[in-house]
Amino acid sequence: MQKILDIPCVIFAGGKSSRMGKDKSLLPFEDSSLVKFQYERLKEIFSEVCISTKIDKFDFKAPMIFDKSDIFAPTVAFKAIFEKFDNFFAISVDTPFVDEEVIKKLINVYKDNKTIDAVIAKTKFPHPLIGIYQKSILPIIKREIEKENYKLGYILKSSNTIFVEFEEEEKFFNINYPDDYKNALLKSTQISHKSNRNSLFLS
Repeated sequence: MQKILDIPCVIFAGGKSSRMGKDKSLLPFEDSSLVKFQYERLKEIFSEVCISTKIDKFDFKAPMIFDKSDIFAPTVAFKAIFEKFDNFFAISVDTPFVDEEVIKKLINVYKDNKTIDAVIAKTKFPHPLIGIYQKSILPIIKREIEKENYKLGYILKSSNTIFVEFEEEEKFFNINYPDDYKNALLKSTQISHKSNRNSLFLS
């Protein structure tokens, strides 16, 4: 894969994982952990990849942006991220099937609309942690945090946001519950087998 834009990517991996019952960023996935899988593949696309987290809990080296708040919500992490970047591509650690095609489409929309606050993926519903954010959204985030409103979806509705429609719902599958994790492992195996078959056919 070619690196497609000189924009930083931030993997959000500081969640509580209460529905999973354990830290899903550390769950085994492919030949490593879910967070390492995301980090390694996204490094092939983006010029810079960082992990948003509350603590260094990983068994590999990667640039990290620490969210020191005791509130478990991605909105509070944005303040620390925007101290480092003026814009960034956001992706949740639990969405391992968001592929280069999806990312390219979002970035192409962003390139044509750089004065907006955010460009966000949408299927049947928006995916707030798959898209591009500009620092211009930060005052709205701070205002809502002061009201103890941490819902990113609400902030996007209150901002100058473009929602980019996608039909491939399966690419946006996210891992919330143990059954989701089992299904993700199965899907990953199927994709790997298909890729191997295609490689054999092409050779």
